[in-house]
Amino acid sequence: MRFMMITTYLAIIVTTLVLMSVYIIGLLSESLYSDETINMFAKANIISETISEVWGDNPSATAAEKFAQVVESSLAGTNIRGVVTNTSYAVLYDTNEESQLSGKVFMRDVLKRAIDGEQAEQITTMENGMRLVNVAVPVKRSADIIGGVYLAESISTIDDTINSTRTSLIVFSVLIIILIGMLSLGMSYIITSPFEEFTAVAREISKGNFSKRLNIKGRSEIEQMAKTLNYMCGELELLEEKRRKFVSDASHELKTPMAGIKLICDSLVSAENPDMDTVKEFLSDMSDEVDRLTRIVERLLVLTKLDVGATSLKLEETDIKTLINQVVKKLTPMATAKEMVMYTDYRDADFEPILIDYDKMYEAIYNIADNAIKYSPEGGYVHISVSADSDYLTIRIEDNGPGIPEGERDRIFERFYRLDDSRARDTGGTGLGLAITKEAVLMHGGTIEVTNVSEVGSAFIIRLPYKINLDKIN
Repeated sequence: MRFMMITTYLAIIVTTLVLMSVYIIGLLSESLYSDETINMFAKANIISETISEVWGDNPSATAAEKFAQVVESSLAGTNIRGVVTNTSYAVLYDTNEESQLSGKVFMRDVLKRAIDGEQAEQITTMENGMRLVNVAVPVKRSADIIGGVYLAESISTIDDTINSTRTSLIVFSVLIIILIGMLSLGMSYIITSPFEEFTAVAREISKGNFSKRLNIKGRSEIEQMAKTLNYMCGELELLEEKRRKFVSDASHELKTPMAGIKLICDSLVSAENPDMDTVKEFLSDMSDEVDRLTRIVERLLVLTKLDVGATSLKLEETDIKTLINQVVKKLTPMATAKEMVMYTDYRDADFEPILIDYDKMYEAIYNIADNAIKYSPEGGYVHISVSADSDYLTIRIEDNGPGIPEGERDRIFERFYRLDDSRARDTGGTGLGLAITKEAVLMHGGTIEVTNVSEVGSAFIIRLPYKINLDKIN
């Protein structure tokens, strides 16, 4: 990644500098050549207009001597060569006396175009490599063309200026590239170093080590990513801890009935000529352990389904009174067997239908009422009441059992947790009922809490919203 960043930065900078240099050189060349050409055309036109007045009727060499003062004064202080010809391209005057062209034919393309009536320009390269800019304009008398003025100047000075500018741009570009390269290298280390730490932590996470954390400070997006990854590590660590505890607790819970079954089988096998009554007693005990094992497995399956989340809810409008009456009807025989009273006090009340998963909420209320009957003394009671406002429906399940110590009220909803382990085993409890209840209530976006009632008994209070926000509870 670091190499790619440096390469990308340099490619962008080099491309930008090349385009900028080409543009600057092109603009400078066009400007300098254009200025020089315009200047030469201005001089050529001045010469043309002036000599047309002194040309006379006889354009001979003798008459052409009149041109010298005009041409030389116009070109004074420059290195421009000036040539005046007639329409037959015979040289009437040449500022370069060494060429000795006077009276001779002087043919140039730009001169031909000028005598044809144009104002022509051209850049040519001599055999010695010198570059010249050539301009030519016609000499007119009245409406007739009587000759032409040709000017030529070396543009080596302009070329030298352009080459010097090009060299300066190259040096400047190289320095910029070196500077940007160094800055890119430093920036790449600054930017990619956190990602190397990200990669190292990710490797540890893939190995199951969720205790790793990133130590990246600042307020940049990378720091926000580090916080997110640290949060994810914390959640994974917590999840892994819960998973290990769950596996440990589940193994322990499953191990107990299985050990009981193994003990019964061994006892039955080791007994010599056991009578039928003994065999039936052993098989009855084994059946109880199998039933207990079945209850644990069924509860674990229920929790697994609840862990899928709120997307598994099968919502339907439900009359809460009908649901609770079904729970009471189911548990009344158990309460009667313990000479307990199980009653409700909402017979004449009317409640708006609530949108819930009937089966899950039935299981939740059933678990609480079932525990109330199991752990309350004979001759006790279980009281279920319902109230509602515009937003929430509240269900209260109260008993006169032993109550729940304040320090244990949060833990009773943990999986496999029991207040009295020996008593729970006597009643067939799995330690999963209240965990299932809490999961079901939370899936509906509700709350559940437990309080003690005066000196004895406890009350479980479930609050369910009439409108479930699935996005909030997902």
